[in-house]
Amino acid sequence: MNIKHTEIEIDKENPFANCKLDRKKYSTVLTNIVNSYPDGFVLALNNKWGTGKTTFVKMWEQDLRNNDFQTLYFNAWENDFENNPLTALMGELKTLTTKDTEPEFKKTLKKASAITKHIAPIIAKAIADKYIDTNGVKEAIVGVTKGLSDVFENEVNTYEKKKKSIADFRESLSHFIANTNQGKPLIFIVDELDRCRPNYAVSILEQIKHFFSVPNIVFILSIDKVQLGNAIKGVYGNDNIDSDEYLRRFIDLEYSIPEPEEGSFYKYLYEYFNFSEFFQSSERKKYHELLRDENNFLDTCKLLFTNTKISLRQQEKIFSHSRLALRSFSNNSYVVPHLFIFLTYIKVVHNDFYKSLKNKSLSLLEVQEKFISIIKIKINDETKSELMWLEMYLINAYNNYHQETYYKKSLVERDPELGVNNLLITSIVSPDSQREFVSIYESINRGRREGSLDLSHFTKRIDLLENIKT
Repeated sequence: MNIKHTEIEIDKENPFANCKLDRKKYSTVLTNIVNSYPDGFVLALNNKWGTGKTTFVKMWEQDLRNNDFQTLYFNAWENDFENNPLTALMGELKTLTTKDTEPEFKKTLKKASAITKHIAPIIAKAIADKYIDTNGVKEAIVGVTKGLSDVFENEVNTYEKKKKSIADFRESLSHFIANTNQGKPLIFIVDELDRCRPNYAVSILEQIKHFFSVPNIVFILSIDKVQLGNAIKGVYGNDNIDSDEYLRRFIDLEYSIPEPEEGSFYKYLYEYFNFSEFFQSSERKKYHELLRDENNFLDTCKLLFTNTKISLRQQEKIFSHSRLALRSFSNNSYVVPHLFIFLTYIKVVHNDFYKSLKNKSLSLLEVQEKFISIIKIKINDETKSELMWLEMYLINAYNNYHQETYYKKSLVERDPELGVNNLLITSIVSPDSQREFVSIYESINRGRREGSLDLSHFTKRIDLLENIKT
């Protein structure tokens, strides 16, 4: 059994064969855009972190290769150990060289080194000004030999040489690309830009704009625009900077991969982590009251993952962790899937609430209020009953956990005249459905030991404090 979801295998012949989110159609749209503007542009794939952008761009990259495009994939996060992005970007370009194009690339590389040469003294002087007070040491580092009166003249000359070096580099790079791509644009994918060091991310953007704006290169920036915007504000030390306007300087076109079809991913994860091996085991099938566990688990997943904006990565973490925790339940243990998956969900997504439950720091009403505030599910005829069951399971288990065993207050009181139970709490999901809420409570506590379970029965397993069965 897998403890985590491994990287999806990308079939070279059919790159989207293992895509569970039906995203091939979006790669077709994007490839058509590339074909429509072959002279080059910068495209931003803007989706939140954890929505599967990396998997998508790798599948799309292979699909582009299958259609005779030259592609490069650069993971900015894995390469931000390199102080100068120009070095890293040129290193990626070097992989395209052949025996015929190597002389042109070496020429381009020399032009790039000229850029670095003219930038280096400025960088060195900036570092010296910041960290060193002794002028003599500064001049030794920067290489100033003519005296301070010549500094301005030198900087003007350096400015002129730098402009020419950049123009020469871009011209040489353009020739190299033209001789490499066989009439099609080079697709340069820059991934994880929002996860690397803020100054490195900004430097990559600046260098793409100033050095690589040449014909026949299409840059694909895989980003979370909000996170990248925060990085930009951090670099410039100004929370008021308009990061959207800043990014428009670099990005010609923005595209967001649509959300996957509701339910597709959690159903895939259920199969991937093989939950049926546990819920449908021959040993558990011997117990009548456990037969609906699988359906109850999936029904609660539907509530949680089709009505709230939970990233694919978070869903993956929830399923991975819950599958591991299931191994601490014996074959005849009550799992109460509604509550088990909900508690795992809040441990990952709303950990403060999870901790408050464990610390017994909330009243029953506060638990209900927090529950309804985070569930964010539209209450209708289809969802009302399921939400009320989940609400009651949570309140009942918390009430059992919250109080001393021998002084535990019941959630109900008996009306001797009418011979019925009255709940001391009201459903926050549907206040007008009190009799149904009472019925749910009675069902949980009638002849089944589920009603006597307290919260720790679940949290100890979710927190991996119980023995895991091999």
